[in-house]
Amino acid sequence: MLNIFESITKRLVDAWRLDEPSGRRSSFSCSCGRPVFFNNSLCLGCNAPLGYEPELQQVRSLTPGPEQGTWKLDGTQDDGKTWKRCENFESPAGCNWLVQADEEETLCRSCRLNNIIPILDDADNKLWWRKIENAKRRLVAQLLNLGLPVVSKVSEDPERGFMFDFLRSPPEGPRVLTGHANGLITLNVEEADDSIRERIRHNMREPYRTLLGHFRHEVGHYYWDRLVADTPWLEKFRELFGDERQDYSEALKRNYEQGPPPNWADQHISSYASVHPWEDWAETWAHYLHVVDSLDTALRFGLRGEEVEQAIEPFTVDDLYDPNAPDAQRVILLTNSWVQLTTVLNELARSMGQHDFYPFVMSRPVLRKMHFIQMIVKEERRGISLIG
Repeated sequence: MLNIFESITKRLVDAWRLDEPSGRRSSFSCSCGRPVFFNNSLCLGCNAPLGYEPELQQVRSLTPGPEQGTWKLDGTQDDGKTWKRCENFESPAGCNWLVQADEEETLCRSCRLNNIIPILDDADNKLWWRKIENAKRRLVAQLLNLGLPVVSKVSEDPERGFMFDFLRSPPEGPRVLTGHANGLITLNVEEADDSIRERIRHNMREPYRTLLGHFRHEVGHYYWDRLVADTPWLEKFRELFGDERQDYSEALKRNYEQGPPPNWADQHISSYASVHPWEDWAETWAHYLHVVDSLDTALRFGLRGEEVEQAIEPFTVDDLYDPNAPDAQRVILLTNSWVQLTTVLNELARSMGQHDFYPFVMSRPVLRKMHFIQMIVKEERRGISLIG
């Protein structure tokens, strides 16, 4: 099966510039032929139960299996496999993911990453947790699609896995801070309240703040520990992002007191990325995931880009971290297609009086960093060293 990056670039080559009607394909479909979507657990057309199978990376309609509470996937070869719903299907999280019926584990690949969840006797917590889990499932699905290690620190690998604490600040304080430490990602559940999150975004002068963005950023810190620290990539990371051994607390203090350097946009994807090399990595990692997943979604729905005027001069392979990399042309194809796509989407958002869909400018130094990340992801997926 093609990984998500290879799948996107293949479809770019095959379909991005073909003269065919937009919207010819949809992301997922029920056995009745109607379109269904990532979080759906029921087809609204024929009332078929639906479930997401993370190995196939697809939402499928289900038929009852041989035992009560088990299911078989429609549209697949009958290999004898049966499935059960994640234990959180009936919870406020409303998880639609599936687990193989013969597994002892009752939680899906996403839900088993939870260490602490909100107290569910509070109505706000129930609503917020559902929004949080919807965002987290998108994160986990993408990580699996990229071939990255996704292992629970709670139940599978206490040393090298990762997990989530979803906490709410007590009325008397202190405020829960979203962050990462040694595989533990903490999220303040109040970030799931749109009004609270928008107020924080405004106060911190951020162009973009979402639950999914938080997850992609914080998991970037985890993967730095896992894929860069104490590996041959570390020195190359320092050459590109800077020396992470500089005092992190002092860097944060300087940022909050003095703000970002005036020329931060020349080298960084966001002002926060200029704080410290760790934050530069995490911000760039998050944007790498934004680009890959958004373009993949656009292609799944048959969107095309051949008539979109470039907002900037197109990138070339010489703008990459390694212009001689085997996938250099594909990376440039993906990146320039992303620029085409966001040009239109930003104009669409403006026409509705909304903030830009993608309120960032990708400079050439940022593209080099993103290609560096792509090379690390590729090495992890294939298990073959790409550097000497």
